Amino acid sequence: MATTKITVNNNGSLRVEGDFEIVDKDGNAYGLGGRTLVSICRCGQSKNKPFCDGSHKGHFEHEAVAFDLPPKK
Repeated sequence: MATTKITVNNNGSLRVEGDFEIVDKDGNAYGLGGRTLVSICRCGQSKNKPFCDGSHKGHFEHEAVAFDLPPKK
């Protein structure tokens, strides 16, 4: 079992839980204040990117259904 779990929510965020670190493009870590669960914005409307602030409600639609990726080339 992985130490980090990412859940793709219907019509919403990516829920990240477990033991993880989130860094910016330069490798600097975001201060998560000891959290072991955060939600990452997928809709681009959050005022708190990369974190979700609920702005997607009523403005973002995606039915999250798992599928297999094609083989790597």
